[in-house]
Amino acid sequence: MRRNLSLKTNITGYAFISPFVIGFLAFTLIPMVISLYLSFTSYNLFTSPKWVGLDNFEKMFTNDPKYWNSVKVTFIYVLVGVPLRLIFALFVAMILNTKSRMVGTYRTMYYLPSIIGGSVAVSIMWRNIFSNEGIINSLLGWVGISPVSWFGDPNASLMMLISLSVWQFGSSMLIFLAGLKNISPEMYEAAGVDGAKPIRKFFSITLPLLSPIILFNLIMQTISAFMTFVPAYIISKGEGGPMDGTMLYSLYLFRQAFMFNNMGYAAAMAWIMLILIGIMTGIVFLTSKLWVFYESEGGR
Repeated sequence: MRRNLSLKTNITGYAFISPFVIGFLAFTLIPMVISLYLSFTSYNLFTSPKWVGLDNFEKMFTNDPKYWNSVKVTFIYVLVGVPLRLIFALFVAMILNTKSRMVGTYRTMYYLPSIIGGSVAVSIMWRNIFSNEGIINSLLGWVGISPVSWFGDPNASLMMLISLSVWQFGSSMLIFLAGLKNISPEMYEAAGVDGAKPIRKFFSITLPLLSPIILFNLIMQTISAFMTFVPAYIISKGEGGPMDGTMLYSLYLFRQAFMFNNMGYAAAMAWIMLILIGIMTGIVFLTSKLWVFYESEGGR
């Protein structure tokens, strides 16, 4: 009787978790195993995969300048865009961390770009804003600055892409805002009694107590930035131009897979991207011992 009841309970539990298990196997684990196999093959979707061993990786590292350019562009995008986004998100969160009748509306308005920021429509809008006759160049002309060729200069085009990334700061802002709400006002009051100015309060109280949240946001936004695809594809019309200035890693991977039909090479690129993201995340975790403060442990 007990055995039957235990079996029935187990079957019920397995039934509840089966959607996740099936989804994980069908859409995550099995595709990963297949892509790992394809990374060692020459495959173009129309013929059977042909085993080539490490040829894809050898070509990637020694005979593909465009690959290394995509790595460089992506690292610039991540190392510039992610800190700017987090700084801007924290700045806005501190402004919104006030008691105001309209603060809820403002929070919603600032969060909206994160919801629609990765869409095709917003990328098209961004492209129009930075066109030769767009709003940005019109404002520059109004203040006496020569118009910028956003689509002719590779550095300018990358900065345009980074500005779109920074504009999508809403999700980080809400997380920072939740962290600011958990900081006791009494700590600021005590610091004020001791004569601390706002800047000293920020660096001595706000930043240390927010450091775990900064760590979380930094990791999540870094991973997200490495996988950015839609804005680069739409703004450059899938070409990664000018002069490969917006050829992010994910865009170059897409072009190899679906424009040149080099699925094996693209699979190898995907695994290298996974390794790069893992290395970057590991570096952030290792260095966090130096700057992340955990109140329960009395600091680092």
